[in-house]
Amino acid sequence: MARSVKKGPFVDHHLMKKVEAARSTSDKRPIKTWSRRSTIVPDFIGLTLAVHNGKQHVPVYITENMVGHKLGEFAMTRIFKSHSAVGKRTEDAVGGDRRPGPGAPGAAAAPAAAPAAAPAAAPAKK
Repeated sequence: MARSVKKGPFVDHHLMKKVEAARSTSDKRPIKTWSRRSTIVPDFIGLTLAVHNGKQHVPVYITENMVGHKLGEFAMTRIFKSHSAVGKRTEDAVGGDRRPGPGAPGAAAAPAAAPAAAPAAAPAKK
């Protein structure tokens, strides 16, 4: 649910103090913050905020397009390591071929072996 327009955007007071101090001194160093819930306001444009993602501070350079969004949207908390390609990494992890062996449950029925060739018929005796 959105915040009331009457109240205005939420920004933590301690973060706003740091931003005002950086603006007054034209300091370009990143501002460290743990406030992921704070809304980006036009005062932040052109600054770099180091937003904590639970493990480290991720530097986020604020642009005009970010105004109105929350700081936490730009510092991902989860790392996505791509899905493994079928048969590529999984073979290494499992230790070989992924196809089930013969007679394994769920294995497709193997084609029936061709009957052994009958020995050549002996020539008929006259």
